[in-house]
Amino acid sequence: MNSLNFVSAAIVSVHYSEPSPKLVSISRARDKPYTLVIRSSGHLSNKLKVSALKSNETKPKQFSLCQNGWLPAFPHVLVASMSNFIFGYHIGVMNGPIVSIARELGFEGNSFIEGLVVSIFIAGAFIGSISSASLLDRLGSRLTFQINSIPLILGAIISAQAHSLNEIIGGRFLVGLGIGVNTVLVPIYISEVAPTKYRGALGSLCQIGTCLGIITSLFLGIPSENDPHWWRTMLYIASIPGILVALGMQFAVDSPRWLCKAGRINDAKTVVRELWGASEVDSAIEEFQSVSKNDGSDLASRWSEILEEPHSRVAFIGGTLFVLQQFAGINGVLYFSSLTFQKVGVESSALASLFVGLTNFAGALCALYLIDREGRQKLLIGSYLGMAISMFLVASGIIFPLDEQLGNNLSILGTIMRSSSIHLTSYLMVWINSTRGE
Repeated sequence: MNSLNFVSAAIVSVHYSEPSPKLVSISRARDKPYTLVIRSSGHLSNKLKVSALKSNETKPKQFSLCQNGWLPAFPHVLVASMSNFIFGYHIGVMNGPIVSIARELGFEGNSFIEGLVVSIFIAGAFIGSISSASLLDRLGSRLTFQINSIPLILGAIISAQAHSLNEIIGGRFLVGLGIGVNTVLVPIYISEVAPTKYRGALGSLCQIGTCLGIITSLFLGIPSENDPHWWRTMLYIASIPGILVALGMQFAVDSPRWLCKAGRINDAKTVVRELWGASEVDSAIEEFQSVSKNDGSDLASRWSEILEEPHSRVAFIGGTLFVLQQFAGINGVLYFSSLTFQKVGVESSALASLFVGLTNFAGALCALYLIDREGRQKLLIGSYLGMAISMFLVASGIIFPLDEQLGNNLSILGTIMRSSSIHLTSYLMVWINSTRGE
C-alpha cells in the first residue's frame, strides 16, 4: 500500500443488492485511474475505476487573495511607512549634535538636561498614542495622517529655530505627539490596506523605515563634529518627511474597513477592488460589516480577563517580551552612542554611531530573511541571547581590569552587537503584531 501514500482521497459510491461489500485489491497502471476490486457475498463485482490524484492535485486551486500581488498596495504602504522614517530620524537626530546644542543653549555638562532634551519626545509620544484611537475612528486614516503631520512639521521647525532650552524642549515634545499617533496608526493602516498574503512583508516596511530614518540622521550628524550650528540644518531637514507624508496621503486610499464602518460602502468596494482584486469585494465587505455589527457585543468583558485562563499565559509572555526589550538598553545605544564612543576614545564618534545604525538595519534584514525559514521562537531566543552576550562584553570592558584598548574595543563591539540584537527583536515583535490573525 506504499504506492497510496500520495493519494488524498477516493470516494466510491456503489449500490449492491447484497450487504457488506469488501475491498479485495487496488491496482493502478502508470498514469491511469485506480482500479478497485470489491467482493460482495463471495462474488466478485465489476471492477470500478476511481480517479485518485496526488495530494497537491486533489485540492482545488486556491485563488490568491490579491489578484495583482503586493504591487497595488505598495505605494500606499510606502507613504505610510515614511512616518516611521520620521520616528527613526528623530531617534538619532540628537545623537551627534547634543554636545553642540548643549553648548549653544547653555546647559553643557548637565547630563539630566541633556537626557531630557534627547528623550522628551518620548513623553509626547506617550500622550499622542493614547489619543490616536479616537482620531482614527472619527477621521479615518488619510485625514489623521495629514493632520498629524502638522505637529511633526511645526515641532521640527521650532526645534531648529530654538534659542532657549524651553523652545527646544517644546519643539521636541510637539514632535513626540505626532510620532505617538503614528506608532499606532501606521501598523493599523498597513494591516487594513495590505492583502493578507503580503501583510507580513509589507508590514516589515514599518521597521525598515525606522532603521533608514536612524541611519539617515546618524549619517547627517557626522558634520556636526566640525560645525557647531549644523544641528539646526538637521532639524530643518526633519520637517521634509512630514510634508511628504501630508502630500502623499492626498493620493493614498483610506482604510476599506473604516470606509465600510463609516457607511461609505461604495468607496470601500472601490478600494478593495483596486488593491485586492475584484473577486474579493463581496467577501471583504461582508466581513467588514459583520465585524462592525459585533463591535459592541463584548462590552461586558473586563480588563481583568487577561489575567484569567486561557489568556493569562499569552498576556504575560507577550507583555514581558515588550517590557524586557525596552529595558535591554536600545534607547541608550541609539540616543547616546556618540557620547559613549567619544568617552572611550573613538576619534570619530559620529561615524562610529553610523555603524550602530547600519547594524540596526542589518538586524531587520536578517529577521526579514529568516522569519519564514526559522520561525519566530528561534529568532526571539537567539536575539535575546545576543543581547545578553553583548551586555556582558560592555560590562566587561568597563568593570574588569583589562588593557585600556581591549576594554574600549569590547565596549564598542558589545554596543554594536546589542544594537543589532535588539533591533532584530523589535522587528520580530512588529512582524508578529502586524500578522496576527492570519
